[in-house]
Amino acid sequence: MDHVARIQAEWRRERPDVDVSPQGVIGRLHRLAPLLTERLCLVYRRHGLGEGEFDVLCALRRAGEPFERAPGELAEHTMVTTGAMTKRIDRLERGGLVTRRRSTADGRGRVVALTGAGREVVDAAFTDHMRNERSLLDLLTAEEAAQLESLLAAWLTRLEPPADT
Repeated sequence: MDHVARIQAEWRRERPDVDVSPQGVIGRLHRLAPLLTERLCLVYRRHGLGEGEFDVLCALRRAGEPFERAPGELAEHTMVTTGAMTKRIDRLERGGLVTRRRSTADGRGRVVALTGAGREVVDAAFTDHMRNERSLLDLLTAEEAAQLESLLAAWLTRLEPPADT
């Protein structure tokens, strides 16, 4: 019996009038999230990055040549506020991983771009990140992983607002 099952058993004993079955899913996801985050952050730290910096570098790398985006666009791609984005960009710029310049399309706007060093760091970190995610997912069978992916995708589709494409 795992931790969540023990909690459910106690609630069933104390409050038999309440359906505690949702805890079986929500409680386990809640316990799983920090465990996964901790293991993912180990890889980021090996590359001198925090989770936020890794997200920014990945968003720039996914943009394709010339590997740049406006700060507001970066905030959308990483789901953080523009204030938090500014702090992340400041740290990455101090580390020589990104540069900021005025937009050629809009002189008032700014553009953040990966440097050569930034691209090397994100490529190495992303390769290690995928290897790490694979090792975490390999704790499940291929069939279990496929079922979980399908279920989570369906649930997210119903809960999350549609992404702008």
